[in-house]
Amino acid sequence: MSTGMRVLILCAALFGGALPQRASGASPLLPGPIPAEVLEVVDGDTLTVRAMIWLGQVVETNVRVDGLDAPEMRARCPREKELAEAARDLTRRLIGASTISLMDVQPDKYGGRVRARVVTFGGDDLSQSLIKAGLARPYHGERRQPWCDGAGVG
Repeated sequence: MSTGMRVLILCAALFGGALPQRASGASPLLPGPIPAEVLEVVDGDTLTVRAMIWLGQVVETNVRVDGLDAPEMRARCPREKELAEAARDLTRRLIGASTISLMDVQPDKYGGRVRARVVTFGGDDLSQSLIKAGLARPYHGERRQPWCDGAGVG
């Protein structure tokens, strides 16, 4: 069982054995807030966290930051690598050493992680901050656009 699914199953215990559903037949949704310590900023849209799901109960998992597409560290061109490093560095600065909140936690379509909105200690939505800084694009499950060959952030 993936760590992400363990997070959702363990959190289900907090809600009497059932997680709220987004829509009929949709994936389970845990509204949060779930406090979490960031262990690693993998890139602009992926974090490794230790989520505090219950008194004395923590789960480590990877979180795909919902609502954005950031350039990948395993870049296909120098420009993508530059943008990826800038997005990762800004994410580190925005999070700092503080606890974040995970909101609207759900299974990620690729497995092995969860997808969630990330809110910084100061109350800022991480996705919106990266998009506003020009280091990410809005993303809602559609085909991802390339970062190379003159493609930039919109």
